[in-house]
Amino acid sequence: MLKRKYTEKCDIWSCGVILYILLCGYPPFNGDNDKIIVDKVLSGKYEFNQAEWSGISPEAIKFIKRMMEYDPNHRYSAEQALNDPWFKLVLGEASYDKPLTVSTLMNLKQFRVP
Repeated sequence: MLKRKYTEKCDIWSCGVILYILLCGYPPFNGDNDKIIVDKVLSGKYEFNQAEWSGISPEAIKFIKRMMEYDPNHRYSAEQALNDPWFKLVLGEASYDKPLTVSTLMNLKQFRVP
């Protein structure tokens, strides 16, 4: 979208960002001002190396990576996302009772867009 080419793939990328935030409590691209954040988004580089990700399944991380693939031609489509094994697993569960880590909960409480 930043390159003025909006397709469903932009929405998939945005959903990946939201899922990233929901699972760890902070955004994949962060910075002190909008320019820094936009530069990070345009680079397409983000990490999963924080302690909050140690309790997240490899399948969930792979799902996010596929949704946030930098090249829209290789990024998941909506249909592919809905058919992803991790997504189907989560939808198939009646309830998900794994508690949030304390740090993830604190990150979500402190997260706000300036």
